[in-house]
Amino acid sequence: MTASNTILTDDFGRKHNYLRISLLEKCNLRCTYCMPADGIALSPKADLMTADEIFAIAQTFVENGVDKIRLTGGEPLLRKDFPEIVSKLSDLNVSLSITTNGILIDRHIEVLKQFKVKKINLSLDTLISSKFHSITLRNQFEKVIDNLHLLLNNDFQVKINVVLIKGFNDNEIIDFVKLTRFLPISVRFIEFMPFAGNEWDRSKMVSQNEILSQVGNVFPSEEIEKLEDEKNFTARTYKIKDFQGDFGIISSITNPFCDSCNRIRLTANGKIKNCLFSNAETDLLTAYRKGESITSLISESIQNKKKVRAGMVTISEMDDPAKHFDNRSMIAIGG
Repeated sequence: MTASNTILTDDFGRKHNYLRISLLEKCNLRCTYCMPADGIALSPKADLMTADEIFAIAQTFVENGVDKIRLTGGEPLLRKDFPEIVSKLSDLNVSLSITTNGILIDRHIEVLKQFKVKKINLSLDTLISSKFHSITLRNQFEKVIDNLHLLLNNDFQVKINVVLIKGFNDNEIIDFVKLTRFLPISVRFIEFMPFAGNEWDRSKMVSQNEILSQVGNVFPSEEIEKLEDEKNFTARTYKIKDFQGDFGIISSITNPFCDSCNRIRLTANGKIKNCLFSNAETDLLTAYRKGESITSLISESIQNKKKVRAGMVTISEMDDPAKHFDNRSMIAIGG
């Protein structure tokens, strides 16, 4: 079976070569859009994938066409066996990357270097220390900024993930864009998305058009360059002329990119989700522990993938909490 004719190709011809693996459901921040105020019921430790299980399940995906793996969480660097996990996955023929809040980067930077994890997505929703505390409930702003510079000084490719929430950080859009003048980073503005417990409503969302309008009010149109989007892009990317970095917009709500989706998610307790917005899950870990083949389960999940956002085609459908209230919270899915 070739990568062009694989269990990872869905009914719409989309080839899923990008696996995002959540390592755990815990985090050392409590961002309100990610974790409900009362927290979540954590999976028992025995129900989480071990390092060996993560490798074995990932290997099955790689054998069927996956060539990119991103480690997420919760906060993936909280796993005590993180070095072992990265070491094992580095033996696969894949591009390895990680999404992190940045707090523990300094402790793990040598491991990341050793196993060539050069692409880092760092979550940072504000450039103001007091606002950082208000959304994360932790005083770690300076640590995150220091570790951002540590990554850049060590030649890592850094993307800054900014979840925009109206009335909270939408007045910092231009500040983040200006950050790309002197830093070789890619800022990615992410539309606020609905998940269990995050009290989403459309009024809190900052759309792609609103972001571009703000940028256009500050920078002349001839200085705003539209860059060529990557294959299977999530972010539509732009650059201010002569700036070192660039910025992109991930508009899952107002301008989705489902036609080119190549991603599948594996939760920390071994279940795959074929779409971020779907409440449907397929349990691979139980089957694996029973010694059963998991390829048919993977295939079934991929074939059940909807064309657009788990079947929510319009924004009005997303306004209906019944469509997504029983999905996991973001912290339990993986970023």
